[in-house]
Amino acid sequence: MEFIAAYLPSAMMNDQTISQLPLALPEIVMLCMASIVLIVDLFLNDKTRGGTYILSQFTLLALVVITVMSFTQQKSIAFHGTFVRDGMGDLLKIFVYIVTFTVFLYSKSYLKARDMFKGEYYVLGLFAVLGMMVMISAQSFLTIYLGLELLSLCMYALVALQRDSIIASESAMKYFVLGAIASGMLLYGMSMIYGATGSLELATINAEVMKNTDNIVLIFGLVFVLVGVAFKLGAVPFHMWLPDVYQGSPTAVAIFIGSAPKIAAFAMTMRLLVDGLHGLHVQWQDMLIIMAVASLAIGNIVAIAQTNIKRMLAYSTISHVGFIMLGIMTAEKGGYTASMFYTIVYTLMALGAFGMIMYMSRMGFESDKLDDFRGLNQRSPWFAFIMLIFMFSMAGVPPFVGFWAKLSILKAVVAVDMTWLAVTAVVFSIIGAFYYLRIIKLMYFDTPQETSAIEGASDLRVMLSLNGIAILGLGLYPELIMGLVISVM
Repeated sequence: MEFIAAYLPSAMMNDQTISQLPLALPEIVMLCMASIVLIVDLFLNDKTRGGTYILSQFTLLALVVITVMSFTQQKSIAFHGTFVRDGMGDLLKIFVYIVTFTVFLYSKSYLKARDMFKGEYYVLGLFAVLGMMVMISAQSFLTIYLGLELLSLCMYALVALQRDSIIASESAMKYFVLGAIASGMLLYGMSMIYGATGSLELATINAEVMKNTDNIVLIFGLVFVLVGVAFKLGAVPFHMWLPDVYQGSPTAVAIFIGSAPKIAAFAMTMRLLVDGLHGLHVQWQDMLIIMAVASLAIGNIVAIAQTNIKRMLAYSTISHVGFIMLGIMTAEKGGYTASMFYTIVYTLMALGAFGMIMYMSRMGFESDKLDDFRGLNQRSPWFAFIMLIFMFSMAGVPPFVGFWAKLSILKAVVAVDMTWLAVTAVVFSIIGAFYYLRIIKLMYFDTPQETSAIEGASDLRVMLSLNGIAILGLGLYPELIMGLVISVM
């Protein structure tokens, strides 16, 4: 009888765990499919490698369908407080799938032209998406760290995918070393908070933090956690990896690093600061203000001096991260909504900008210099117009969706009586408009260095066109995404 009594609670716990498995169905499907893709790819050669690509794309589309069909706005916490399923998580996951699907499509012809069309790219990409999904649904320090490390390790390997490139190998080493330091900082901060609260679950941590907001150990832990968060977002002063990795990695990898992981990083920031450490919002507000202003300043000013467009887009990313942090800094629902909207919009704009680089690249030639865009209007008027849409949107020019994203952040900042911060953001945005407008000037007013027609795969051309039209269409009807974001926040 004593044995039965000892066994019964664990048996009931196992039954409860099994009943919660449907909440993690997207993660389970992704894990299974990524493993299947890995095994199937072993039996394929270079001629049949398209099977890996098709299976990967099918997985992402299937996950969109599964997540949409099981979409929920009700918050459910499962697996002993380590996993959460809610509307925000589901919506962010759907955009991660869509963005990754587009990245794979954009990258196919680029990889083929460079003899990099290998299964590793897609397997690592799918496992990276799994890491993002875990981060988005994490409700414990443990799951946040597991998801983050799964994503990071895949990213390190992807940057070094071009094995014969010294620059790519150097970038991967820099990324790995700095990423390891940031992960260590994050883990150290988590351990301090665990020591002060006695729990790894975010809900329990938040309850304990509310009881003692002046605990010096908690504040020190918060500082180290913010270091890790700022590194993953690419915020100043932890931005040093971003320009080198963007420039040194193959464009097919740079587009991945610069898009979907930003959504996961935003989700991780929300889970940590809002779900777990909201009681310390006065402290992390001040830290975010400093990092946001520094990111806006460094990102926009240094980008002006760049001649490599991938490096320019890296500093552009830093400035956009500054805007995202401004929304979170408000510690209000309106600011969180604006930041989530901005993050989604930014990923769509970054997709298009990097997609244009891959469209103009060809075998033996990387179209990653600003001068490569000279006279693009004479060579391809339609895609010069598409690039104009991306640049105007990133600069925040109406009626493109980037304008509404910036405006929503500024409204949220003004609503918490920080008008000076909104003015600062506007000033640096005006400065930053210069390097976006410079590309438009090169495309429309300069003489092309080459007159040959630009050849691109038909699926790439179609998707790139749809991407540009989406940026314009969402600018005319921003409530399409904003309405979704408001409904889940």
